Order: sequence, then structure tokens, then C-alpha cells
Amino acid sequence: MKAGVVGAGLMGAEIALVFALAGHAVLLHDRSAEVLDRAIARLRGVLDKGVARGTYAREAADAALARIGPVTSLDAMCDCAIVTEAVYEALEAKAEVLRALDRICAPSCIFATNTSTLPISTLAAFLTPERRVRFIGTHYFSPVSRMQLVEVISGFATDAAVADQVTALMRDIGKQPVRVRDVAGFAVNRMLHALLIEAVKLVEEGVATPADLDTACRLGLGHPIGPFAMMDVVTSDLCLQVQEILQDAYGERFRPPALLKQRVAAGLGGGRGRPGWIEKETRHEGSAG
Repeated sequence: MKAGVVGAGLMGAEIALVFALAGHAVLLHDRSAEVLDRAIARLRGVLDKGVARGTYAREAADAALARIGPVTSLDAMCDCAIVTEAVYEALEAKAEVLRALDRICAPSCIFATNTSTLPISTLAAFLTPERRVRFIGTHYFSPVSRMQLVEVISGFATDAAVADQVTALMRDIGKQPVRVRDVAGFAVNRMLHALLIEAVKLVEEGVATPADLDTACRLGLGHPIGPFAMMDVVTSDLCLQVQEILQDAYGERFRPPALLKQRVAAGLGGGRGRPGWIEKETRHEGSAG
């Protein structure tokens, strides 16, 4: 099966990788050749670490990377069986991609979106009615190459057979799918951001430090990573954006804390090359959605 992924950022590139590791040919799209070059280099590093850990054989890793074809034109997606949209978490950015794919791809192509918060039926409105039955949400978690969970979300118009097909495909590429109803934030992010908001409030109130709260969540709740280390991985900027979407959908319970807003405005959002909540030497490798 030929798959396509639009968006060569951290999530999109690794979504392409898991399809390639499962033996599928994959086209990875971005408008910038430079971004694509960086994505392929990053995936090579992910695979090298996997080989060192014994997760992948060297030959399998090299074969997977060879199955990923970087492209700068969406027209290349015309014969893909499934295309996953994994661009910036903004309605207009996703709408632009979906409208373009609708014009380019075959009627049989399945469209999937990796949105973490936007309702699937809202995004489906940017597609022609005939296409909406083959549109679905597949919300992966970071790092995609290591996290098994995928939320599979049907929109109002998604055909049940398509949902079954995509659920089976997620298992085929080594993921554990869970079916979730189409609501803003789906299931995992609603639970996660309730935790993140309360964690930041505890710091605001001087109850405990970010490092100690991370330790408490790992050792007391059995979480593989604490909330502040998680925010440093996915960036506080993205967490703020998600919480604003959730607040719009559900009201005050998801209002972002003032401290989170202040840190984002001050450039303390974490991610590559930026300071975050936790000093880099004390961070723990983990996961987030």
C-alpha cells in the first residue's frame, strides 16, 4: 500500500516512518526541501538509536528509510491509498491542505488527520460531501516511533467500514488503536490537559517545584514522564494552544494558567534549543500527545 503524509515536522515525519517500518511505500510532503532534508536526517537518527537499542536490525532500518520519498508537490499524492494530514494545529492550515488533497487524490483514497484537538466533523466540512465518508481522525502520540497508542475518531459522515479498515491498518503498522467519539480534544488530551493545568497551578501556588511534581507523578502515579518534562518535550506553546481550544469548547475548567501564558510569552516554552520547565540534564525521555 502506498501512503502519504503531509507535514514533515516531528509528528508527520515519524508517522511516515512507522508506515515505512511496516513495509509500506510512503511519500512525505513539505513545501520546503530544506525541511524535508532535516526530517530525513532526524529519522535516520531515530533509526540509528533504535538499532543501538536492538529495536531494529540495521538492514530493516535502512530499508524503511529507503521507502520514504520526500516530495514538495502535493500532486505526488495522487495515487496514495491513504494520506495523513499532519500540519500545524490550526484550522485554516489544515483546511488548505484538505481542500488541495480533495482535488488531487483518487476517490478511493482515505484521508486521515492527526489533529489532537479539532473535531473531525469540523475539518470534514472543508471536503466535498462525497469525500467525507472516507475522512477520519488518527491521533498519534509523540514520539510516534515508540508510542503505541492511536486514537481513531470517526466524524459524523465517516463510513463504518472505513473506520474498521483504518483501525485494522493501525494494528498493521504496530499501533494499538482506541475508538473515540468526535469531540474537541477527544479523550486523552482532555484528561492530559486537566492534569497539566492543575500541575501548573500547584507551581503558581508554591505548593511544589516542577521537578518535584514530575517525581511525584512518576513514582506516585506510575506515569513514565512527569507533566513538566512532558510540556518541555511537546512545548508549552502547543500546550497553551490546545488549552485555548479546549477552553473555547468546554469553558473555564480548561482556562490556561497565567504562569503558562507568561512563560510562553517569555520564550520559555521548551522544545529544541529553548529553555523549559526542567533543566535538560534532569529531563526524562517520555511521551505526549
